[in-house]
Amino acid sequence: MSPFSYFILILSCISCLAISHEINRGFTVELIHRDSYKSPLYNSNQNKFQRTLNAVQRSINRANYIYNEFSPTKSKLESSMPYDDGEYLMGYSVGTPPFKVYGFLDTGSNLIWLQCKPCNRCYNQTSPIFNPLKSSSYQNIRCSSRTCKSMEVTYCSYDRDACQYTYDYGQGSKTQGDLSVETLTLDSASGSFVSFSKIVIGCGHNNSLGYNVQTPNLGIVGFGSGHMSLIKQLGSSIRGKFSYCLVDEDNSKSNISSKINFGDAAIVNGDNVVSTPIIKMVGNRQKDTYYLHLEAVSVGNKRIKYRGFKREGTNASTHNIIIDSGTTVSVLPHHFYNRLESAVKKVVKLKRFQDDTDSYKLCYNTTSKQPNFPQITAHFKGADVKLDSKGTFDYLYEGVKCFAFRPRKDGLGLFGNHAQINYLVGYDLNKNIISFKHTDCSKY
Repeated sequence: MSPFSYFILILSCISCLAISHEINRGFTVELIHRDSYKSPLYNSNQNKFQRTLNAVQRSINRANYIYNEFSPTKSKLESSMPYDDGEYLMGYSVGTPPFKVYGFLDTGSNLIWLQCKPCNRCYNQTSPIFNPLKSSSYQNIRCSSRTCKSMEVTYCSYDRDACQYTYDYGQGSKTQGDLSVETLTLDSASGSFVSFSKIVIGCGHNNSLGYNVQTPNLGIVGFGSGHMSLIKQLGSSIRGKFSYCLVDEDNSKSNISSKINFGDAAIVNGDNVVSTPIIKMVGNRQKDTYYLHLEAVSVGNKRIKYRGFKREGTNASTHNIIIDSGTTVSVLPHHFYNRLESAVKKVVKLKRFQDDTDSYKLCYNTTSKQPNFPQITAHFKGADVKLDSKGTFDYLYEGVKCFAFRPRKDGLGLFGNHAQINYLVGYDLNKNIISFKHTDCSKY
């Protein structure tokens, strides 16, 4: 062996040891809000008002799709994540050598997918498209494999012996392509890189957004509890744990970002930590989303008992609510929302403001005096979570704040990401719990 080859071998071994150490002690990755100046989706021509309205509309779209998941006639090949309606982006690399892409973090779905060459039919993409032929670690999954047979969204291309997938997002948006294994690399906040081999991904060759737009290289990174999600695939290497700390959008023009943690770095401990069990769902197509048992919500000292809906053929109780990373404004059953809104009105003595866009149902003019909004507390089973005021009242205009919840007549409940602002939220899939710790996420 030449001295140069020996030197390269030593460097490779040191790199492998560093990566192994990084994985064992846990690691942290940056999360980018779609409206942050760091985001590939950042639009400098939009003002805060337009971004707020867009976020509310995306929440409405997402709630519609998630509710549609409960339909017994819904196709197995449809997804609950309306593409491009996500809120937080995670950068990662695929292949050898690494190829940088972005994907929406989605706790409501499982597959990791991105747009790939050759593109038989693809949406307009402003950044280069991943070419699997240029990656030495890319492998198609065969039709006869256990992985292919275990997924509901797959079918076979027998002429190539290639396992293929289809996700239909509705309204003309879909992705279709090859199911494959590939090396996935995450950029740790410590400055190092953490790589995982043989991660199952979807390489999309037929993709459409349903409308004529240009977009960077965006796909989905599934964080659901199904066996093909990133979390389940990383498995024992992260000990079934991840957590995130979300900053509010007021920091979107600063250098401050949200964070997502894996493994030992994701442990939520210390004073004032509360935990609640994850409800295992059976009998519907949302068994891989995260359900919590919500007993009540308090406005100040006024406790209001929560009641959602119960769908026939499932084990869902009327106390179930979905905790969801992709919904901004929390969604509540209309009869419960009305009682909650009524309690807020009795406490807040500011002049009301009529939102003509109908994005929010309850708004206040805050220019006359300093607002004194009540404490909103979510009472989960075994965990009382005092929501941060930045997540319960949103700025609509300068001098106007609105109650950051929306009613739905079908009874669906979604605990959105605004309600989780300034909380370290930890998922432990081995213990089957979610933990909350109030944290200044801008300093986390």
